[in-house]
Amino acid sequence: MGARRTSGIVASVTVQRDDPYLWLEDLDGADAARWVRDRNAETVAALTGGEGFAALRAELRRVLDAEDRIPYPGWRGDHRYYNFWTDAAHPRGVWRRTTLDQYRRAEPEWDVLLDLDALAAEEGENWVWGGATVLRPGYGRCLVSLSRGGGDAVVVREFDLDRRAFVADGFTLPEAKSDVGWIDADHIYVATDFGPGSLTSSGYPRLVKRWRRGTPLAEAEIVHEGHADDVAVWASHDPTPGFERDFVGRRLDFFRSERHLLTGTGERILIAVPEDAEWDVHREWLLVRPRSPWRVGGVEHPAGALLATRFDAFLAGGRELTVLFRPDDRTALSDHFWTRHHLILATLVDVRSRLEVLTPDGAGWRREPLPGVPEFDHSEVVDTDPDNDDAYLLASEGFLQPATLRLGQVGGAVETLRRAPASFDADGLAVRQFFAASADGTRVPYFVVGDPDAPAAPTLLTGYGGFEIPLTPHYSGVIGRGWLARGGTYVVANIRGGGEYGPGWHRAALRENRPRAYEDFAAVAADLVARGITTPERLGISGGSNGGLLMGVMLTRHPSLFGAVVAHVPVLDMRRYHRLLAGASWMAEYGDPDVPADWEFLRRYSPYHNVDGDRPYPPILLVTSTRDDRVHPGHARKMAARLREHGHEVAYYENVEGGHGAAANNEQRAFVWALTLEFLWRRLAVPAHAVPRQAAPADPARLADGPAVVAEPPGTGPAVVAEPPGSAPA
Repeated sequence: MGARRTSGIVASVTVQRDDPYLWLEDLDGADAARWVRDRNAETVAALTGGEGFAALRAELRRVLDAEDRIPYPGWRGDHRYYNFWTDAAHPRGVWRRTTLDQYRRAEPEWDVLLDLDALAAEEGENWVWGGATVLRPGYGRCLVSLSRGGGDAVVVREFDLDRRAFVADGFTLPEAKSDVGWIDADHIYVATDFGPGSLTSSGYPRLVKRWRRGTPLAEAEIVHEGHADDVAVWASHDPTPGFERDFVGRRLDFFRSERHLLTGTGERILIAVPEDAEWDVHREWLLVRPRSPWRVGGVEHPAGALLATRFDAFLAGGRELTVLFRPDDRTALSDHFWTRHHLILATLVDVRSRLEVLTPDGAGWRREPLPGVPEFDHSEVVDTDPDNDDAYLLASEGFLQPATLRLGQVGGAVETLRRAPASFDADGLAVRQFFAASADGTRVPYFVVGDPDAPAAPTLLTGYGGFEIPLTPHYSGVIGRGWLARGGTYVVANIRGGGEYGPGWHRAALRENRPRAYEDFAAVAADLVARGITTPERLGISGGSNGGLLMGVMLTRHPSLFGAVVAHVPVLDMRRYHRLLAGASWMAEYGDPDVPADWEFLRRYSPYHNVDGDRPYPPILLVTSTRDDRVHPGHARKMAARLREHGHEVAYYENVEGGHGAAANNEQRAFVWALTLEFLWRRLAVPAHAVPRQAAPADPARLADGPAVVAEPPGTGPAVVAEPPGSAPA
């Protein structure tokens, strides 16, 4: 793990000469630590003084810790409601469960399974919850994942749910980016860091083994092996009675996989679906969702369709596929969920949710609306229990509508379990949807939330545009209290590269076509001004990870459109992103910088390589985490240093923990959010309170030794077919 976290420090003389800030990639180096400490101190001093910031942070903390939030549950197959909960009294959180009868009560009696605050105090570790995989059937044991400080790398420990204690001689793995899953009570699949040569270039496991209880991990049997340039390998077991199966596979890149059925004799039978297709096996059914057009059985199916067939018949060579969903220009499949006898389809129509139930019968598949879905809110299935019944949990919310959690039964009644109270006063506010025309004429949807009569209000625009991930309407008490309640307008842009309109919308901004996403975002910004919703001076933008890359491109390509920019845990150096941490897994999205043709289009927008000292930029705040083991903090560090070198106004804050979320608990989340909103508000609403321009960094050779100490601190069950993370920098 250490080699991956400091990867790129040993570089050629040519790269070193071209990148004067390479030393900032050294996470543990004294020079880089001192630089981080100095930048943090400057930013904290400039933004956090006075009662205004303290009040904002306290208010956001109250939102995050509110006792009347909905405790969203997950089902594990044993008819109990599991929940992981954090609040002021439990900043690290408790994992707990209860019964349906108790959950219906205003104050349920919870059975606390694991108290992370107590565990952290006992073991002297800052544990952050990473989830749990419960043994099915039986439900008496689970594999708990715990992260030190919130990174993707976790420690795995077996836990006894009945005794509420870790199993002393149980399955245990040291810190790594591991993937584990139960086979039976005495065997698990484990993909982890087995030592030299066992990881891919993306830092994920290259080997997956079958590990028997009571034996050393070194003696575990290899069941599947990938190549060094794969993203990862994986294995999973389906324990459904009568349909017990094992699967193994290789994630070839972020979007392509090779999958096999693993027989009891060790034979691997290829599941011959397209490499770029999503797939799912439930009892006798195989579902396939191709990302590109697929011609099979004499029929060509479009990208984004959902197809069904009998699994055993498909393995035997049959290619009779039933079309369950066919996309159009306005409609895309968002997700699907099995119950015991039914399939729930979630679709987006111009980024507005629709849900329906499909039921296989002798004549085909019967379709009907899913009961309990409100017409105007955005609705998502929280969980189903396909092992046992046809129940589903449904959450519905909107930008101005707090969430409602309903329990439904396909073909039966729908019950409202919980309603979240409002976190802010929405009187006088409205939600509107508009469409902007991008540079090539494409209609790009976006939502505007705020007072429709407010002229040119301070406006916060956000977007993502990558990895086929859609941005859908959601209720945010933080945005409501910290922005809307102050008179601001909030805007969400649904640009290409995301999944709002299916695989085609994503593919339109892939690799060399990436600039289309940036043209879409710029078009939304210009449209907001043209409609009189805001002005460039009052328009701020914020995005994280791949959205942080979007922010960097906006800063360097379209600086005149914006009054302020915030980038959280951003990807910014497109020359070296693939050499840092999990970056190699994103080359299918962005391209390979080591291929000259790819670097030719990457260099044209790489924010780190396009900083211009002769062009005015709006002020920018860069936020990252030392413990982010997905997107290296070197991206933000080097960008800040280069901007400062060229005399631009830049504020920088790096939390020492928090992983890719840049915060490990609600105290830190409240601080980071308050820092973000205060930075934007001062520049967009009160420009006289600008952050002082920071001087260029001192010669690193003269920097004193010292750690990067911050001045102020800022689950559901596994799928039947669980492929590895290959995590987007989301």
